[in-house]
Amino acid sequence: MGSNQSWVTEFILVGFQLRAEMEVLLFWIFSLFYIFSLLANGMILGLICLDSRLHTPMYFFLSHLAIIDISYASNNVPKMLANLVNQKRTISFVPCVMQTFLYLGFAATECLILVAMSYDRFVAICHPLQCTVIMSWRLCLVLAVTSWSCGFILALVHAILLLRLPFCGPREVNHLFCEILSVLKLACADTWINQLVILAACMFVLVGPLCLMLISYMCILWAILKIQSGEGRRKAFSTCSSHLCVVGLFFGIAMVVYMVPDSKQREEQEKILSLFHSLFNPMLNPLIYSLRNAQVKASLYRALKKRSM
Repeated sequence: MGSNQSWVTEFILVGFQLRAEMEVLLFWIFSLFYIFSLLANGMILGLICLDSRLHTPMYFFLSHLAIIDISYASNNVPKMLANLVNQKRTISFVPCVMQTFLYLGFAATECLILVAMSYDRFVAICHPLQCTVIMSWRLCLVLAVTSWSCGFILALVHAILLLRLPFCGPREVNHLFCEILSVLKLACADTWINQLVILAACMFVLVGPLCLMLISYMCILWAILKIQSGEGRRKAFSTCSSHLCVVGLFFGIAMVVYMVPDSKQREEQEKILSLFHSLFNPMLNPLIYSLRNAQVKASLYRALKKRSM
C-alpha cells in the first residue's frame, strides 16, 4: 500500500433505504417487538429462577435460551432502531467488530443450546425411567458451559481474522448491522481464509447439530407413536412440535444466509432474514417454548397470586 493510503475508521450502515415516514413506522413497530421480547424473556428467566418446580433440565436450558435472546436482541436492535430515525448511520470500526463478535457468539451458542435441549427431550421421552440419572445437573452444567465456550471461541476466531484485514475502500455496509459477510465485502484484501473458516463453522454449529437434532426427533417421534395413552402422546407431541418449529426456522434461515452462494438480488432478502434472528426469534421463543407451556403458566399464576396477597 502507498503511504497516502487512507484507512477506514468508521462504517455506514445502509439499512433498508425506505421513505422517512416508513422508517418512523418501522421504528415504532420494531420498538414494540423489542420491548415485548425483553419483557417476555425476562419474565421467563425470573419465573425459572424463583419457582423451584421449574428447576429441571428443560427449564435450565430454557433459562440459557432466554439470556441468549435478550443479549442477542440487545446487541443489534438498539443501533438498528437509532438508524431508523437518524440520518447519520455511522458506526466506528471497533464497535462494528465488537457487534460482529457478539452476534456470532450468541448465534453459535444458541445453536448448541438447542442441541442440548433436543437431547434433553430425547432422554425424557425415549428413556423416561433413567431421565434423572442421565440428565444430571452435572451433565446439564457441562453441556451449557461447553455451548457458551464453543460459541464464543468460534466468534473470537472470526473477530481475530476480521481484525487482520485492511479496510481502505468503500465504507457502506449494506446491512442493518455489522454482519460479517457484509463487512468482509469491504475489505481491501483477499478474504478466502475468512470465508473458509465461516464455512467450517457452519458445518460445526449448523449442519452437525441439525443432523443430531433430526436423529433425536426421529427417535422421539417413534417413541411417541408407541405411547399407549392418547393424552401422553398429545402432550409429548405438542412439546416436541414447538421445539421443531423454532429449530427449523432458526437453522433454516441461518443456512440460507451463510451456506447458499451470494448474489446481488439476495442482499435485500438477507436483511429481512436477519430481522428474524435479531428481532422475531427472541420474541417467538418465549411464546413457543414457554408461555404456551402449562407449567410456566401455572408458575406465572402462582407468582401473580402471591403478589396480590
